[in-house]
Parts: sequence; C-alpha cells; structure tokens
Amino acid sequence: MAQHFRVGRLSQEIQREVNDILLKRVRDPRVKDVTITGVEVSGDLQHATIYYSILSDKASDEKKVQTGLDKATSLIRGELGHRLSIYVTPEIKFERDKSVQYGDHINELLRKLHSTDKF
Repeated sequence: MAQHFRVGRLSQEIQREVNDILLKRVRDPRVKDVTITGVEVSGDLQHATIYYSILSDKASDEKKVQTGLDKATSLIRGELGHRLSIYVTPEIKFERDKSVQYGDHINELLRKLHSTDKF
C-alpha cells in the first residue's frame, strides 16, 4: 500500500518538475508550447512515461515537438536527478496525450447531436 502512494507522489513530483524544466531550462523552440498532462511511473520506479499535449493538431508540429522532447530527454532526466530525492532517477519517455483530442472529438459529436435535436 505504501508503494502505491510513493508511485503517485513521485508521478506528481515528476510532472511538476518537468513542467518547470521545460519552462526554465529547455531552450528548444520546438517544445515551447508543450503542456505536461500526466506521468505514469512503473511500480519499481525505474521507468516513467510522461504524457504531453500541444495546441496544434498538425502532424508536422507533433513530429517536431516529439523530436524536440527526445533531444531534451537527457537534460530533463539529469535535472530530475538533481531535483528529486530518490536513489535512481527513472528512465523517461515522452508520449502525446491523446485524451485531449478524444475529448475534443466527443464535444464535437455532442454539438452535432445537440444541433440536430433543435430541428
């Protein structure tokens, strides 16, 4: 049970710190408008998947952002190592958070349904 709380606490810490690192330390313009939406840490605290969202829906922008984040991964992991008080800094991987797009899709469907109900 205590391990579950530790994983959750570490996820929150990583999310807060990565947001701060992206704002203050990473100077790559490709990752300027990235928002960290969540972090999943493995049970053994060795791996962390960091989910992000961007405002653009263009595939080219998504690819640029992913490339920028991949380039900044070692810097971000190093900074996390300095900022977090844990024995081993987890390996990090960035993935686009699809839930934002899915939510927009659901909202659009609801709008269409609502507009057809008026007639």
